[in-house]
Amino acid sequence: MNAVITVVGNDQVGIIATVSTYLAKHSINIVDITQTILSGNFVMMMKVDIGSSNISIEDLRRELTEQGHSMKVEINIMDERIFSAMNRI
Repeated sequence: MNAVITVVGNDQVGIIATVSTYLAKHSINIVDITQTILSGNFVMMMKVDIGSSNISIEDLRRELTEQGHSMKVEINIMDERIFSAMNRI
């Protein structure tokens, strides 16, 4: 099962490292990633494979939200199918 993770907030050192380390700890593979800085704001989108993860999506969502608060960024996760349906033009 694939999911989409978005991270948005003020740019700072270690955002990618922190999020990717957390994902690796839970056996979540990063399938695709893009990131940019827009007017000083860090914006990252990741497609991840959570099929082999050792954590439920609910716990993953809660822990990523908490991780985001500690880094002062917003982290969201959504099933890829729902994300695609919401962003279909």
